[in-house]
Amino acid sequence: MPHLLVIGASQGIGLETAKAALAAGHRVRAFARSAATIALSDPNLERFPGDALSSADVTAALQGVDAVVQALGVPARDLLGPVRLFSDATNVLVPAMEKAGVRRLVAVTGFGAGDSRAAIGPLQRLPFRLVFGRAYDDKDAQEIRIRQSGLDWTLVRPGVLTGGAATGRYQVLDRPASWKNGLISRADVARFIVGEIVGNAHVGRPVVLISHALPL
Repeated sequence: MPHLLVIGASQGIGLETAKAALAAGHRVRAFARSAATIALSDPNLERFPGDALSSADVTAALQGVDAVVQALGVPARDLLGPVRLFSDATNVLVPAMEKAGVRRLVAVTGFGAGDSRAAIGPLQRLPFRLVFGRAYDDKDAQEIRIRQSGLDWTLVRPGVLTGGAATGRYQVLDRPASWKNGLISRADVARFIVGEIVGNAHVGRPVVLISHALPL
């Protein structure tokens, strides 16, 4: 069973991924600045407080792991200003992984990042740009850095995130012609990530994840 490092494990998809991985029997190193407060109890869980922008913290966290899940997020209040977290953290993580010999990376970006931006429907395009434009410009840079690496990467681009339990009923859209926006729970994204770490079905490829399509 792979030993996973989950970066951004204190909330959102990162927390759900830690839960799903533990439920599947994996060892999980949960990395976040607030890792000490993660309210999970499992003998296979290691809380690892650290800063994703610190090369020393990331290098230490990589010791002894087999795969990395990068699931970073920024608060809504930060979306209207310059966003650099995604690219800056990736510029720390990728060379650290290459130096440590940890090759497998599953990185969560989002529908609208990279070449999936062309698939945004006309009714969604303007509000998406106004609200998420700066963050997704940075996610574009994040994806470019990952693609340029020598890692075994998968880019996970979920649609609009919801709460609730995993259903297992979601679509994995792995062809550009099939990409479209939709709703999906964070728990279902986490379920896909854990399965991808084990199965390696989409190495070197981006995928869009949705459960229910949204109007174009």
